[in-house]
Amino acid sequence: MLRVETFNLGPLQTNAYLLRGEDDLKAVVIDPGMNPAALLRRVEHLHIEAILLTHAHFDHIGGVEELRRLKGCPVYLHDLEADWLTEPKHNGSAKWTELGGPITASPAEFALAEGQTLSLIGNEFKVLHTPGHSPGSVSFLCGKDLFAGDVLFREGVGRTDLYGGRQGDLVDSIRMKLYKLPDETVVYPGHGPRTKIGHEKANNPFVPGL
Repeated sequence: MLRVETFNLGPLQTNAYLLRGEDDLKAVVIDPGMNPAALLRRVEHLHIEAILLTHAHFDHIGGVEELRRLKGCPVYLHDLEADWLTEPKHNGSAKWTELGGPITASPAEFALAEGQTLSLIGNEFKVLHTPGHSPGSVSFLCGKDLFAGDVLFREGVGRTDLYGGRQGDLVDSIRMKLYKLPDETVVYPGHGPRTKIGHEKANNPFVPGL
């Protein structure tokens, strides 16, 4: 069983997810974004087993260093974006300085790869490499719950005009990996409301289901 709490963080209203299993005191955080005060208050008495990053754009990593210092937890990130935590030009924070200035964090402790399975909070998280929005974008599948970052939104998709983005890769990631999942799979995106794979296959105007 997976329990999911959502926090809308920072100027871009990025979704950070706090996940717990059967143990109320153990948790995982996905994409701790900018201005993470509400999230930090919520995890004060929790043991955070890991910070999982769907990708390393600034609005998804703005709270990484504060949370890591507070809870002493490791960070997981795909190797293709290994240097983005330390490079504002790559993570985008150098481009939009009006949103908070350059953002950096220490390198991730662990690398993510396609097909990898992480055992955390009594659950199994399968790593799907879903590039396109960024080269190292990943989605995390736990049972019927999919944490898709900025790859797939409710009736929308992630932009591909940022550093390392590729439209063809994004469409392939969605059609060849995400749309292969069961229709009832719940999608938790990096921005906006949750959706389901079946709904997107039937209604997404950017990547219609085949």
